[in-house]
Amino acid sequence: MPIIVNLDVMLAKRKMKSKELAEKIGITTANLSILKSGKAKAIRFSTLEAICTILECQPGDILEYRKT
Repeated sequence: MPIIVNLDVMLAKRKMKSKELAEKIGITTANLSILKSGKAKAIRFSTLEAICTILECQPGDILEYRKT
């Protein structure tokens, strides 16, 4: 898939664990893990907004398009 999820990079930069982020944005750690692994088929804008708010970043910091 040409969409790359760099959520683990942003978590490391913010020195935050996945569990902490999941609790703050109100999703399960399992769903966050699916998103981090790139196996998610979609992401809600409200979830993306919450992630960006907590991590103080832009959507482009998390999602990247790479031509294959």
